[in-house]
Amino acid sequence: MASGSTSDRACDSASDDALLVLYANGDPAAAAELMQRLAPRALGVARRVLGNQAEAEDVTQEAMMRLWRMAPDWQPGQAKVSTWLYRVVMNLCIDLKRRKGGGHVDLDAIPEPPDPASSAAEQLQDLARQDALQQALMQLPERQRQAVVLRHLEELTNPEISGIMEISVEAVESLTARGKRSLAKCLAGRREELGYSDV
Repeated sequence: MASGSTSDRACDSASDDALLVLYANGDPAAAAELMQRLAPRALGVARRVLGNQAEAEDVTQEAMMRLWRMAPDWQPGQAKVSTWLYRVVMNLCIDLKRRKGGGHVDLDAIPEPPDPASSAAEQLQDLARQDALQQALMQLPERQRQAVVLRHLEELTNPEISGIMEISVEAVESLTARGKRSLAKCLAGRREELGYSDV
C-alpha cells in the first residue's frame, strides 16, 4: 500500500516524458496521471476546433489511444508529449472535417459545466460569452481557428504551434493576427451585451 502511494506522489511531480516512459513500463498510475493532465486540454482544443462535444470526445479518445500505442517507442527529450498530442488532435479534427465535407456544426451540442462558485447571473453571462466566442470561432477559416485556439485559448508559444500545424512561425503569427482581427469584428457589436468593456 505504501509503495502505491509513493508511486502516486512520484507521478504527481514527474514530467509528461517520464510518465509516458513509466506507462510504457507498465505503471498504471502514470497512465492515470497523464490522462488527468492531457485529456481535458486535448478535449478543449478539439471542442473549440470542431464545435461539437461528441465529436471532440471521440477525437480525444482516439488521440489518447494513439499516445498509449506509441508510448513504448517514445524518445524522451525529442518533443513535448503535449505538443505531440496537440498535433494528433489537430490532424484528427482535420480528417473528421474532410470526411464530413465541411457539414453543419451543431453549436447547441456544446454543454459547458457550470462553475458552482458563480452566481446564476454570472453563469448565464459566462455561457453567453462562451457561446459567442464559439460562434465567432466557427466563422473563422479552419487554419485561423486552429492557430487562434492553440495560441490564445491553450496559450502555446508560436514555435510550439508551428510544430503542431507544420507551418513556419511567421505563418502562425499571420494566422493568429488575422484570426484575432476577425474575432474582434465578429464580437464587436456584442461587447456590452456580453459584459466586456474591451474585446
